[in-house]
Amino acid sequence: MELRLEGITKQVGADTHLYPLDMALQPNAVTVLLGATQAGKTTLMRLMAGLDAPSQGRVSVNQVDVTRVPVRERNVAMVYQQFINYPSMSVADNIASPLKLRGGLDRAAIAERVQALARKLHIEPFLKRLPAELSGGQQQRVALARALAKGAPLMLLDEPLVNLDYKLREELREELSALFATGDSTVVYATTEPTEALLLGGYTAVMDAGELLQYGPTAEVFHRPRSIRVARAFSDPPMNLVEARAASLGVQLSSGLQLQVPLAGGFDTGLTVGMRASALRVQQRPNDVAIAGQVELAEISGSDTFVHVHTAAGELVAQLTGVHFFALGAPITLYLDPAQAYVFDPKGELLVAPARRGN
Repeated sequence: MELRLEGITKQVGADTHLYPLDMALQPNAVTVLLGATQAGKTTLMRLMAGLDAPSQGRVSVNQVDVTRVPVRERNVAMVYQQFINYPSMSVADNIASPLKLRGGLDRAAIAERVQALARKLHIEPFLKRLPAELSGGQQQRVALARALAKGAPLMLLDEPLVNLDYKLREELREELSALFATGDSTVVYATTEPTEALLLGGYTAVMDAGELLQYGPTAEVFHRPRSIRVARAFSDPPMNLVEARAASLGVQLSSGLQLQVPLAGGFDTGLTVGMRASALRVQQRPNDVAIAGQVELAEISGSDTFVHVHTAAGELVAQLTGVHFFALGAPITLYLDPAQAYVFDPKGELLVAPARRGN
């Protein structure tokens, strides 16, 4: 399916939910809508599905205008944050329901399709149970299986894993990535989590406060965020941002530390240097510069430790692999390879990004 949005806006009363945007989704690929709560992701998905009509603009499918075509007349599958299953029907009947509605398949073919989907989503042992007899993760798998069974050319998933616990989210993320890799449908997946966008790959549309900030291949958007707003949205934890100005080597932080970066002329002051938390280390490597500071907080999260450091250039967060212990207030030196620094102009637009390996 080729889905195209042209000049789309959405207003509800005096409130603007979506500002004018244009986007042509890559057919038979995954597009992740990434943004914080109230970024406009759900509003945009509802317009794609035909649940709502835009205030202005045009929605086309395969070059046919479907702007005012309601959802019941479109071939769309949707999965929501809150898993929705038919409570009086068995798991098998829930998964089979879109196949029966569509018609054209006999009982044996439907049963075979249900078994195959249940096997892929690891719910085969529960086919005879009612949804209420399942855990939350199992119920969400049923909802996903039913959506996949529909075989719709457009599949919309609105934060489908947000209400599951951490372990289940990790399991389902990997399974969804494998399922979507078949390229059978154009998939739109909304999330607030950058890690989900990176795992699912494909394409990412970064949204903020009703605006589409950037859309493109996920790796490209991550490595070359068009602006500070994109960099903030596509970093977890958020990218470290410190004030800087042009200097002889490239840029100079407010602490006086200079970073050698390929900065072109035209801007002397008002620059911002961005450093991803994962780019800051406590072990020095060749070409690194040293940033001295004091430990304000050390958080252990899974297999990583996040160290909050007060420095003369500003507050920084370093993401260190492994479990580390730091005394509060203790002196610490962080190290950064200047080649991993970002530079943004006074308007917050990208000037310099790290070169990607292999390019």
